[in-house]
Amino acid sequence: MTRIAPLPDHLINQIAAGEVVERPANALKEIVENSLDAQADKISVELQAGGIKLIRVTDNGSGIHAEDLPLALSRHATSKIASLADLEKVCSMGFRGEGLASIASVSRLTLTSRRPDACHAGEIRAQDGKLGNIGAAPHPPGTTVEVADLFFNTPARRKFLKSESTEYAHCATMLERLALAHPQVAFSLKHNGKSIFDYPSQSLAERVAAIMGPEFAASSLPIDSGAGAIRLTGIIAKPTFAKGKSNQQYCFVNRRFVRDKVMLHAVKQAYRDVLHQALTPAFVLFVELPPENVDANVHPTKTEIRFRDSQAVHQLVFHTLDKALSATRADQTESVNNAGEVLHQMLGIDAPSHSQSVSDRPIQAGGNNGRQAPAAYTPAARAPQQRALSLRESQAALDTYAELYRQQPAEPSPLPGFGRSLPPVASCDLGELTEQTTAAETPPLGFAIAQLLGIYILAQAEDSLLLVDMHAAAERVNYEKMKQQRETAGRLASQPLLIAASFAASHEEMAALADYGDKLSEFGLDLSALGENSIAVRAVPAMLAKSDAVELARSILQEFAQAGGSQTIAAQENQILASMACHGSVRAGRRLTLPEMNALLRDMENTPRSNQCNHGRPTWVKLTLQQLDALFLRGQ
Repeated sequence: MTRIAPLPDHLINQIAAGEVVERPANALKEIVENSLDAQADKISVELQAGGIKLIRVTDNGSGIHAEDLPLALSRHATSKIASLADLEKVCSMGFRGEGLASIASVSRLTLTSRRPDACHAGEIRAQDGKLGNIGAAPHPPGTTVEVADLFFNTPARRKFLKSESTEYAHCATMLERLALAHPQVAFSLKHNGKSIFDYPSQSLAERVAAIMGPEFAASSLPIDSGAGAIRLTGIIAKPTFAKGKSNQQYCFVNRRFVRDKVMLHAVKQAYRDVLHQALTPAFVLFVELPPENVDANVHPTKTEIRFRDSQAVHQLVFHTLDKALSATRADQTESVNNAGEVLHQMLGIDAPSHSQSVSDRPIQAGGNNGRQAPAAYTPAARAPQQRALSLRESQAALDTYAELYRQQPAEPSPLPGFGRSLPPVASCDLGELTEQTTAAETPPLGFAIAQLLGIYILAQAEDSLLLVDMHAAAERVNYEKMKQQRETAGRLASQPLLIAASFAASHEEMAALADYGDKLSEFGLDLSALGENSIAVRAVPAMLAKSDAVELARSILQEFAQAGGSQTIAAQENQILASMACHGSVRAGRRLTLPEMNALLRDMENTPRSNQCNHGRPTWVKLTLQQLDALFLRGQ
């Protein structure tokens, strides 16, 4: 065995480069973070061949003294910390003092920098870790770092790089993360001479829209926990925006991009009631806390951190997001912001511009075969207003619908008193009724006007047509009501069945009943065994009294069988309640009366998270008058 010997500095730098500079994107990150630490407000990046052939970063920061240029390319030399106390409360992006030295050991590097008070810039070159002499160079105040032929002297490392397009994608993603964390800084990127993006100094909302797209910006919610020792800000997507496994998940701690399991778990917990487990939300979150309460010196790439009080961070993220998501209801925000645009795209119709209403566009006569375009809808000088119906009008409407559906078996009226006879309404003067009834403000979801195909409710709001998925809406309303009842009373109220329903049960269902019979009663179910392979349903939750008792019982028994122990059942309580709400809510094909439809709309307006069902699907969409005009080609 050979004797122990110290390694040469050049080999040490190359070993460090293996940890810090895994690919061109890592080198780019180290250089741009140095620019941010130098207080630059404009950073330009140029790449060639995905950063393998060239990485050039130019900034307008504070610059480096000419005599310090060799130190900038030396190991463990830095201006950012000077003691252990500085390390324990580090505020800068970089602090190890090994980034540039590691990059210089595996590339041909040129460092040019000028201080604002210097008459010219200083320049130094390094190749294969060997430093040249300091020379003068023309350069505006700031710094330029040029890295050419990355891994030219380590062929084995270069073989592990992917294609140029893949390496470029990693570089672009890395730069976008840094641009998100610092929207006040202007960023630009060129690849192979082609301009990719050029972001000016912007607000966070503008930078998020530029990077994550207008669809995310239109379907997002602002987040702010308020002032405190730990503060959470950012932007999260509405649950209805989720389309699958999203890679648009950005966690920043003191403006540093991190992959932190604590924050990700808190986000997942906050979305668990509004998003299917197979979907992941998109978000940009910023945690600001005193630097001494977080350890950034965990990994050379500085993407992993440790919180001093991780539970406090988890609680802050969870409660802040949960509060924001509970406000996703009709009286607070829209369920889906781009319903009209999606419909126009499906039909190949240009969406109306936001600057000019379709109804205000000039009419173009002529066209194919000399036909004239349909006249545009001219809105009244005063927007139409809806008002609450008087008792006479309500009865007249009910009589009309009763006449339309008199062939169908009548269902019990959900509201007492609606079936009583009133004096016939003869010639009814609308003006007289208007005087007799006071105008009321139109609710956010308007008033129901019809039911479509036994699935959707059509409602008219002040300036739009609303379509409501009645099953998804009822599912959310029932779920939230059952959760609230469980929290306040500890159990769900039961409704005994006049005649018990029975069904043939499997061995697993019989075992679940034997093991969790007492627990089932807390969820409002009263089940009993009839022999060895039959179960009787004697009571169901009062909220789900009209549901299929057998189907509901089977579903819950299956949930309990899959959950296993009582501790797991307690942890999955919301999932059990969600399953009950899904199976116990109104089904497609059931005809609802107008009072029932309006009652559901009012419930949605007062129910947290009612803009989406338990699986994240939207419960309602809105088509504005402007979008409907475009659909019917008015003014075109």
